[in-house]
Amino acid sequence: MKRISVAIDGPSGAGKSTIARAAAKTLGFLYVDTGALYRAIGLAVCRRGYDAFDRQEVISVLPDIQVELRYLLDMQRVYLNGEDVSELIRTPQIAQFASRVSSVQEVRDFLLGIQRDMAAKNSVVMDGRDIGTVILPQADVKIFLTASAEKRAERRCAELREKGQDVELGQVLADMARRDSLDAGRAVAPLRQAPDAVLLDTSDLTLEESIDAVLRIIRKAQDV
Repeated sequence: MKRISVAIDGPSGAGKSTIARAAAKTLGFLYVDTGALYRAIGLAVCRRGYDAFDRQEVISVLPDIQVELRYLLDMQRVYLNGEDVSELIRTPQIAQFASRVSSVQEVRDFLLGIQRDMAAKNSVVMDGRDIGTVILPQADVKIFLTASAEKRAERRCAELREKGQDVELGQVLADMARRDSLDAGRAVAPLRQAPDAVLLDTSDLTLEESIDAVLRIIRKAQDV
């Protein structure tokens, strides 16, 4: 059976992870949240007390860490040196660290093999910032998932509050704008839509409608 790779890119808070995870489950594909890998490295840098803007400090962390994605009961878990950090990496602070370390070429090289190996061995739905442009440029299906900044901030704020974090919408929106600027402006693998990606704006769609829209795009392209 032919392995199929689906690349879903887009800005922070667009719902990529939730939508990609649901689509993968429906299709029976492996879901890969690549942003979690960068967050794990960001967490390692933060724990060292290093400056995420200092390239040499970031690079110095890499030989001492092992980052893994494991799947328990069909749920992706992220491990840093054997520790499950799946919840620890989901804070706004670590999101900022992740965006900064992701601009370091050595970090991207460090994680590239992990990501491509998963796609080589499985049918995958992989989401991130540069999946269709850099990680899997030959992906069978490419989708650029986006929404308005205000809608993305509202969704992220609700998600964080559900996890017990005390956040304000204005601060989340400001953090998201900063993240967008970092991701789009970095010299290494900036966030951008691949020329052959389908643009999907979910600003006016419910979660269920967004998942259905992604599934339609995948099925139309691959008849799966």
